[in-house]
Amino acid sequence: MFRKRGPRMNDDQNKTGPQDADTTPDTENIKFDASPDTETDNMQEDAETAGFPEMDENMLGQVQEMMDKLQRAEDLEKENADLKLKLGRLASDFEGYRTRTQQDVAAAQGQGVSKAAEALMPVYDDLDRALSMGGEDPAKLIPGIQAVQSKVLSVFAGLGLEATGREGEVFDPQWHEAIQVVPGDEDDLIVTVYQLGFRMGDRLVRPARVVVSRKG
Repeated sequence: MFRKRGPRMNDDQNKTGPQDADTTPDTENIKFDASPDTETDNMQEDAETAGFPEMDENMLGQVQEMMDKLQRAEDLEKENADLKLKLGRLASDFEGYRTRTQQDVAAAQGQGVSKAAEALMPVYDDLDRALSMGGEDPAKLIPGIQAVQSKVLSVFAGLGLEATGREGEVFDPQWHEAIQVVPGDEDDLIVTVYQLGFRMGDRLVRPARVVVSRKG
């Protein structure tokens, strides 16, 4: 029996295969898996975000609170420095004011003493003349002393002093001091003056020491 043979292939066809065969690989339907490391990192991040959301918000709040406190501390430190500077200036100004006040008071006292002494100098001159005249004629001494006394009262009036506690005045315990009470025709009447008193407005400088009458 004879077998029917198919078409005979030449040597080039045997070596390269069929000429019409498509040797280009199909890449459109090939799927590439993601890298194992990338997938692992994504899973870890998802797990951390899904498992600890409250902790992340809490930590963020704590950080914000600490930043606010630090800012507040910085503001307070700056405010404290400003207050210290102002306090130092105030203390310096007060010290200068106190020094000037002391100087003004001392100057006023000095002027007051000088003014009072200047006003009393004529009284000294009158006393000196009265003593000189009294040495030659004692009868002239009393009028001279009375003139000096009147001038002293005039000087006191110029300084703002007013005499109180003269004979015939009504006794007033605010200005007078009764050292003795004697029978008389009226109550609380000054009959004798041991020491004249002086007042300056509503302020008592020296009380008058007097003898007061009382109906018996």
